[in-house]
Amino acid sequence: MKRKDFIKKSLAGLTASAIGVAALSKTEQSEAASAKDQNKVGYNHLPNKERKTMNTVIHKANTRGNADHGWLKSRHTFSFANYHNPERMNFGVLRVLNDDIVAESKGFGTHPHRDMEIISIPLEGDLEHRDNMGNQTVIKSGDIQVMSAGTGVMHSEFNHNEDQQVKFLQIWVFPNKQGVTPRYDQITLNKADRKNKLQQVLSPNADDDGVWVHQNAWFHMTDLEGGKTIDYTLKDSTNNGVYAFVIKGDVTINGEALNQRDGMGISQIDKLEINADSDAEVLFMEVPLSLS
Repeated sequence: MKRKDFIKKSLAGLTASAIGVAALSKTEQSEAASAKDQNKVGYNHLPNKERKTMNTVIHKANTRGNADHGWLKSRHTFSFANYHNPERMNFGVLRVLNDDIVAESKGFGTHPHRDMEIISIPLEGDLEHRDNMGNQTVIKSGDIQVMSAGTGVMHSEFNHNEDQQVKFLQIWVFPNKQGVTPRYDQITLNKADRKNKLQQVLSPNADDDGVWVHQNAWFHMTDLEGGKTIDYTLKDSTNNGVYAFVIKGDVTINGEALNQRDGMGISQIDKLEINADSDAEVLFMEVPLSLS
């Protein structure tokens, strides 16, 4: 697929950029409408200070898009809703990486998606999910959730608790096939299995560890003690790159120092060397660099 067509598809994939208007008050809806009138390029985010080399891009935490809707505070690694940066549309088929905080009992009202693999990873608190496939579930830290939107799905996500925030990562990946039957899955992971090593949490294979998606992608998580070193070997170094997101702490990956909530995309490599400069948690997302 040509880059121009890929970017068009990226923009078309933002079916639910209204971030669940049903959950907003009239005042908040008015503010959101007003925001749409502002210049979207450069609006609501700090200047792009990413550093690029031939096969590496680094996104520092404070350069991400920033949205504050009162009930929702979100940082966007890639363009999303009112945050639009033409230099940050995607990393390969990784289209959305949102770092969300949702207030007590608030959430995203029912909204549609189609032809997207949507992954949620709770970091703190409990997230309640409902959809038109009949699922009504709660996910918490240690769980991972996946939804293949396929031909179309309606769903909502709410903070299940009245006394604490919920924090989670919302990730969208372009699928390698369109028009699939929508599906939902969630599993509970054993966090001990990622202590000072890699734990696979997502793959293309339904029989493999973690959840599965319609894409040649693998996600791994690790919880490292300061001073530890591990390697990540790509599953498909010919077609894939890796986007590393530092959930917590400080690490050095292939000589690049990264801090909490920094991200780094890297390609044209076979292996990553990860050194923990402090206790650290990292998510690795290996994805195809183009749509076939």
